[in-house]
Amino acid sequence: MPVAAILFDKDGTLFEFGATWESWARAFLLRVTGNDPARASRIGLRIGFDMTTATFRPDSVVIAGTPAEIVAALAPNLPEIAPSDLLDRINEEAELAPQKQAVPLAGLLDDLRARGLGLGVATNDAEAPARAHLAGAGVLERFDFVAGFDSGYGAKPQPGQLLAFARLLDLAPERVVMVGDSTHDLLAGRAAGMKTVGVLTGLAREPDLAPHADVVLPDIGYLPDWL
Repeated sequence: MPVAAILFDKDGTLFEFGATWESWARAFLLRVTGNDPARASRIGLRIGFDMTTATFRPDSVVIAGTPAEIVAALAPNLPEIAPSDLLDRINEEAELAPQKQAVPLAGLLDDLRARGLGLGVATNDAEAPARAHLAGAGVLERFDFVAGFDSGYGAKPQPGQLLAFARLLDLAPERVVMVGDSTHDLLAGRAAGMKTVGVLTGLAREPDLAPHADVVLPDIGYLPDWL
C-alpha cells in the first residue's frame, strides 16, 4: 500500500537534539537553582545531564520523556518550586531553546508535499513549544497536524498521537510512516501499525533503532530517495 503521509518526531529528527536540549538544560538548571552551578550540576545528574561536558547520558529522561516525566525526576530535588511551576518553567525555557535544523526543512517539506503527502509532527515535548520551534524555522504551516504530550492523545511510545494523525487525514495507519530518532518513536509507530523510519540525528545509534525500524537513515534528507 503506497505511503500517503509522514509523521515526524521533532527533537532529534527535524532538529538536532544536542543543539537544542543541551542549551536548554544548562539554562534551565541555572535558572531554577538561582545560578548556583554546584547545585545545578547535582540536579542535572538526576535527569542524566552533565553540566561540565554539557552532554546527556543515553538513558536521560529528557531524550524521549515528556516534560511531566522530567518534572517527576526533578521535583524531589527542588522542593521550593511547586511541580506546576516547574512544568511552566520547563516549557518556557524550551520555547527559548535554539533550534538547529537537521537538514534545511523548508525545501524538504515542500518536496514531500509536492508528492501529495500529508505531514505531521508528534512530539513528547509540549505542544506550545513545538509550535514555537516550527514557526521559528518558518515551517509550521507546512504541517497538517502538530501534537505534544499535552494535546489530549497521550505520549509516545503509546500510539495515540499517531492514530489521531491518521484519523485526521482519513488514512489507514499502514499508509503512514513514523519517522523518529528514538525507540519511543519507533515503538509507537509499530503499535499504531505504521511503517517506521529511524534517523541518526539524535543520541540513539543504529543498533538501538534497527530492530524497530523498516529502515535507518542518516537523517530525514534521505527520505525522498527512500520513498
